[in-house]
Amino acid sequence: MEQSTGKIGIWEYAAIILLTIGTKLADDLPALLYKPLYTAAWMTPFISGIVAIVPIYLLIKTMMYYKEKNLLEIFVHLFGKYLGFTVIFALWVIGSFTIIIDSAIYTDIIGTMYFTRTPTVILYFVLIAVCAYGAKRGLEQIGSVARSLLPYIKLSIFVALVLTMIQGNIAFIFPLFGPGVWEVLKESTLRLSIYGDILYLCLLTPYIRNLNDFKKGTWIAFIILIAELTLAIFAYLILFDYESVRMLNYPFHEVIRYINFGFLTNVETFFFPFWLIATFIRFAVYLYINGILFGRLFRIKEFEHTIPTLATLFLLLGMMIENQPIALSQVRDNILMFVTPVFIGLPCIMWIVAKLKGDYKNEKK
Repeated sequence: MEQSTGKIGIWEYAAIILLTIGTKLADDLPALLYKPLYTAAWMTPFISGIVAIVPIYLLIKTMMYYKEKNLLEIFVHLFGKYLGFTVIFALWVIGSFTIIIDSAIYTDIIGTMYFTRTPTVILYFVLIAVCAYGAKRGLEQIGSVARSLLPYIKLSIFVALVLTMIQGNIAFIFPLFGPGVWEVLKESTLRLSIYGDILYLCLLTPYIRNLNDFKKGTWIAFIILIAELTLAIFAYLILFDYESVRMLNYPFHEVIRYINFGFLTNVETFFFPFWLIATFIRFAVYLYINGILFGRLFRIKEFEHTIPTLATLFLLLGMMIENQPIALSQVRDNILMFVTPVFIGLPCIMWIVAKLKGDYKNEKK
């Protein structure tokens, strides 16, 4: 029997990326894109993905300069003790806000679409409790579950999207560029942080068997994500038309209610469990990464012990705002645009500082 090393391999890491970012196709992200871009919303994941290649490349390139350091140590090395602490603290604050807002949105999805009679506080508590338990078990357990269930989750999504496009109308994609080419490029660039989780997922490198697995896993998952998100938002458009889809808060969940297998009804009961498992994995990863940042800020070596406390705090804060889904979506859109300069700028600054320090020689050696 192979002995556990406490680290994950390339496929576990790729599965974590795919489930963490891939679940965005099933929340309110598509609705946020359709409001300003109309029929061209499906282009955003593709255009954003192409532009995101630059910061992701520079981030990985910089991390390869310091193979003996993790990302948090690289921050301190490049920016100094105090500025490095500020960068880590800012990432923790952004990550905490993301968990609070996103968990409230996902609780609203579960409550309004599936368990309408269950009190929201119970749904929220179960969501956070399950995710905190998964995060407390450690990244190896999360990665193992993600890799095992990834084929079934992605297959269910693929089937749903294929059925959606079969029942859709391709004429709904016109006018092709919606409000105009410039507007599409601008809005797509402003929401580049769709893929911003990759910056946070780079914090997991100490728990990956080697840096080559990290590098390959990141690029493999990133390419798949671009195709998956683009295809999903395109499918929603040709099924509902942009006027209808703009009024839907959660298009994916409306889709699985709309599509059918002929004589089979209530097919959402087939797709919902897979989406729910992916949601648990996503927030378990979020809580684990938040624990890493919190532990580094306050020098807590066994940061896993702080995860239940952090999860409880996020639950209490999320409960204060969860009954405002429209406001939550607007806040989330603002966060996407706010985080975009961070996602673009931080890797660029890191690479430039590393070059100025002459540390690029480490990679050549």
